Amino acid sequence: MKIAIFDSGFGGLSLLNEALKRFSGVEFIYFADNENAPYGTKSKDEIICLTKKCVKFLVDQKADMITIACNTATSAAITELRSSFSVPIIGMEPAIKLGANTGGDILVVATPATINGNKLSDLIHKVNLQSKTHLLALPKLVKFAQNMEFDSEEVLKYLKDEISKFDLSNIDLLVLGCTHFNYFKDSFRAILPDKIGIIDGVNGTINQMIRRLGGISKFGDKNSISYISSTKNLDIKEIEPYLKRLDIMREIN
Repeated sequence: MKIAIFDSGFGGLSLLNEALKRFSGVEFIYFADNENAPYGTKSKDEIICLTKKCVKFLVDQKADMITIACNTATSAAITELRSSFSVPIIGMEPAIKLGANTGGDILVVATPATINGNKLSDLIHKVNLQSKTHLLALPKLVKFAQNMEFDSEEVLKYLKDEISKFDLSNIDLLVLGCTHFNYFKDSFRAILPDKIGIIDGVNGTINQMIRRLGGISKFGDKNSISYISSTKNLDIKEIEPYLKRLDIMREIN
């Protein structure tokens, strides 16, 4: 079983990191379009064009399933991807549905392209949470993640300044609508009141992957991974700091 995971950069490693814990016997390909990151400030047409090229490459690698571990690419391009390729393609969306069970409001943080896209608006209306949902674009956070700048004073100040625009007294849940944002759960936790939970869409996406595979997640004893970037092949030494960071962040909620 060969599963490809695609992202505009290193954000999708949060999904890969969790997938490695829940699958076995899978040949994973992780593809990062670092040459063109970030996607979140590009036009929809640009995102569609870039994403289709990357998915075509992964189809040529004989992937049995492709997961778009990028909310921005999913929002802009998932419909076109599924009509262009026969391989199963799993998208990623903000875990807003979990907010239906909260008493208070929800704050969704994502890239500008996701915040302004029709897919997020449709999702909010589908679960009837339009009166409870607040949206905040955090474009700089993707660049911080790509540069491995996780806990600097600049990051903390940026988040404090942006989140201070909202009255948090009525908010019960923060939804991370970009996989790059998972690297900053500790910063969000430090800023937010304890009553506000923090969730992301990683586990929901993996659950969907397993459902599409007929409920099967065990295909053998050991996983293998190939890391590929649009700029170069990636060495595991470049990836390890991200994975170590994610192991710490996954415990924060």
